[in-house]
Amino acid sequence: MQTRRVVITGLGAITPIGNNYQTFFENLLKGKTGVGPITKFDPTHFKTKFACEVKDFDPLAYFDSKEARKLDLYSQYAMATAAEALQVSGLDLEKVDKDRFGVIWGSGNGGFKTFEEQIAEFTENNNVPRFNPFFIAKMLVNMAGGHISIKYGLRGVNYCTVSACASSTHALIDAFNYIKWNKADLFIAGGSEAPVTMASIGGFNAMKALSTNNENYQVASRPFDADRDGFVMGEGSGALILEEYEHARRRGATILAEIVGGGMSADGYHMTATHPEGAGAYLGMKMALEEAGIPASKVDYVNAHATSTPLGDVSELKAIYNLFKNSLDTLNISATKSMTGHLLGAAGAIEAIASVMSVYQDAIPPTMNTANVDPEIPRELNLTLGKAVKKEVRYALSNTFGFGGHNATLLVKKFEE
Repeated sequence: MQTRRVVITGLGAITPIGNNYQTFFENLLKGKTGVGPITKFDPTHFKTKFACEVKDFDPLAYFDSKEARKLDLYSQYAMATAAEALQVSGLDLEKVDKDRFGVIWGSGNGGFKTFEEQIAEFTENNNVPRFNPFFIAKMLVNMAGGHISIKYGLRGVNYCTVSACASSTHALIDAFNYIKWNKADLFIAGGSEAPVTMASIGGFNAMKALSTNNENYQVASRPFDADRDGFVMGEGSGALILEEYEHARRRGATILAEIVGGGMSADGYHMTATHPEGAGAYLGMKMALEEAGIPASKVDYVNAHATSTPLGDVSELKAIYNLFKNSLDTLNISATKSMTGHLLGAAGAIEAIASVMSVYQDAIPPTMNTANVDPEIPRELNLTLGKAVKKEVRYALSNTFGFGGHNATLLVKKFEE
């Protein structure tokens, strides 16, 4: 079957280090951190008292007060980034076929905050059922994509991908496939998450997944470090406009990068732990390269999933080492979660944006906060520690892995006619 080329023509981001895609990437290159004390609730009695929160987000800059009340924060983030991505793309919605314009949106938790608030209110009212009429609609994990399509009248493929921390990368790969197979021309795809809540922080604390380095929280997100003790919670959203190449060319769009491969796999190993040898991660990356028809030696940059957990970081690097062992001298690896924290279901979207901008600007963000590299990590790996690197980036690979053993890898390429 003849397939079609898929390019990226728009980006939008709301993150702990910037509320648009350009500021986000500029701050990645500067090594800026988004971590700080939790402000969304009183964390006094929690083991972890810090997170990477979004700063200065005003819903009323995007919605009127009535509309804002109908949207959980994760949907607000989603719609804000979708609006930016559309603006950046230069698309005239009056001139596109909206029947072939879809939305695939990822989130691991959906309206976590809404659910938590409504159950708390229910118990505080002595179990008298006085639920908000928008409770269910605000909570549902698919509603962000629904709201985006409703706002812009987009009638194409529309659904939500839910695969924990791999959710938004799965959304991007699915959108890529639909365009490639001529079942759509355009997509808004990405993911959003708003998990800085009491139940979320408490729950991840209970499973010992979060860092509890409250004394030195500024450097708590330290991927690959021998003393890492868990991830730092983040929040936000990333949106990308995926477009069929000829469609973009005819309208004179600025093309930021091309998607050339996607790999999806499962560890088949454990509910929360990654495979110790990175078997699923290796398979996903290998599949992405095979779809693109390129050898591993052509990849210049890997944006690692690298959450700063003791097991996960090493297993991923084992997979990278095994796949790229013949071209390690030309490969840069970095962990941008060292600055943004872990955005759960939105991580893949903002890290895809980082990868797109890396090939567009020939710049690789650093891994921050890593002072003492874990001795289990092969020394041949270039982890891009402490400082951004300017170099030609032809291909960039972005990894995301989710609880349940879900793996998704996206491969982007510098655009060429």
